Amino acid sequence: MTEGIVISEEASAKGTDRTLAILELLGRFRKGQSSSEIARSLGLPVNTVGRITETMTKRGWLYRREDDRRYVLTNRVADLTRPQVNDKSLVVSAWDCLKDLRDRTGETTQLIAMSEGKALILEQCVSDQAIKVSGRIGMRVPCYSCAPGKSILANLPVQELEQYLREVSLKRFTPRTLATRELLLEDLEEIRSTGYGIDQAEGLDGIHCVAAVILDDYHYPIASITTIAPAFRLQSDRFEGIGQACIEAASIIRSKLLN
Repeated sequence: MTEGIVISEEASAKGTDRTLAILELLGRFRKGQSSSEIARSLGLPVNTVGRITETMTKRGWLYRREDDRRYVLTNRVADLTRPQVNDKSLVVSAWDCLKDLRDRTGETTQLIAMSEGKALILEQCVSDQAIKVSGRIGMRVPCYSCAPGKSILANLPVQELEQYLREVSLKRFTPRTLATRELLLEDLEEIRSTGYGIDQAEGLDGIHCVAAVILDDYHYPIASITTIAPAFRLQSDRFEGIGQACIEAASIIRSKLLN
């Protein structure tokens, strides 16, 4: 049985427990697992796994790939947890701005939220350029190594930022990663001053991005909007212009959420 996933033996809880165990298991295996692999991992009968996965597939929680017959999670969980402000969907409110920013810059734009200490891609509008950058919806990357994540960090309450810094392990992904507390704090102060964040190949070589934070009615950072592109095209001479465009987009999204 997979370590860390425990299934209750109480009859009243078994069905729910097994379903949740399958969700947790597939959350660990992004490439998916077959019915027999799930059964083996959780110590369950294959027939039981088959019944549960069939129901979960019908209800849209799982998808079974045709090529290898493995089950993978859909975006249903992410859909349930996507941020809302005043009962308004952040993703819906941001879509027009994502598209407009993409059209203005010619580059991919993304809506990012902070989840479990990482920057989570909620939505994106992909560039029409032949050479472009895009991510997977639901993908998470360290906040300190990308412009949208740093834009959120820069606007966190002091206590929350301090807690984040205590808990995070600052690893170096490229020569430009801000892998020390001092360098990161210096950059966050610059973001507060300019209103936008910059990532110059800090998470991945060859990729730059510029981002601005989206605040709720309590001025808490709920997300950020970012432009991401190959470094050869998104160079320093474009940072300020795109930064201001991101600030404008973030302001429009905030207005839509609050009004």
